[in-house]
Amino acid sequence: MLSTLPAHTAPAALCWRRSFVGDATQARTARRFVSSLLADRPCLDDAVLTVDELVANALRHTKSGQDDGSFTVEVRFVGELVAVSVADQGGPGEPVARDAAVTDESGRGLRTISLTAESWGWHGNDRGRTVTAVFAAGDMT
Repeated sequence: MLSTLPAHTAPAALCWRRSFVGDATQARTARRFVSSLLADRPCLDDAVLTVDELVANALRHTKSGQDDGSFTVEVRFVGELVAVSVADQGGPGEPVARDAAVTDESGRGLRTISLTAESWGWHGNDRGRTVTAVFAAGDMT
């Protein structure tokens, strides 16, 4: 597990959280949710790509993609950083940023996030897991 937000005292966080039905059609709504909160921020494109990847992973690799599954997206501003998280209902594997082969059709999502985010990490277990990526939010005024 990686530390994703600085441990020092920071200004009070602003936080928005929304839960979604565990269905692929909800990925678009999750992207819109994040886009509306990060409009005009330099991290907008990377944060939306991150949510898309994390939602796809939650639906593909965890119980969130099963019947009656769900996932939650959170956007949190802390100082000059924004943390984007997706919480799922857990699954057998652990999130790993791996190097996919050129011929692989998938498997690049977490590696892409690791290259675009200031930091990323996860916590949880097979009953529930949260993956978070942190970005520079840009000017908050």
